Amino acid sequence: MSSISHTGFAEASERVTSETGSAVRPLIIAAGRLFYVAIFLMSGLTHFTAKPIAYAAAAGVPFPSLAVPASGVLALAGALSILLGYRARIGAWLLVLFLVPVTLMMHNFWAVKDPMMAQIQMAMFMKNVSMLGGALLISQFGAGPWSLDARRN
Repeated sequence: MSSISHTGFAEASERVTSETGSAVRPLIIAAGRLFYVAIFLMSGLTHFTAKPIAYAAAAGVPFPSLAVPASGVLALAGALSILLGYRARIGAWLLVLFLVPVTLMMHNFWAVKDPMMAQIQMAMFMKNVSMLGGALLISQFGAGPWSLDARRN
């Protein structure tokens, strides 16, 4: 009995997806791109101010006055690329180049002595790992139908 109801549900689900999904899917993908890059756009702009440079220096980042603004350029360029869907796969790789060193150098929770700060750094580390996964997906699948890449093709 359960296999019959499960099959009926699957068929109904496929009908709904095929009837409405094709119209809604581009909007959902475009919204996903916007939500994904919002953090890079907002934080990328701060990479040109004194506080993040000082924080990176305190964390032991080499050449923070050069590294932090350079990472801001990577974050902003990658985010804008994905948001607009212009060479989004390359933009995603720019975010990978941004996320890997930032995650390992700035959120090394394993080296933090204070348990509360270690927990915060672990949460930030995992957030970055999650965003890294999103960037890798975009690097492989692109920006979707409502993008400059799709118009070009």
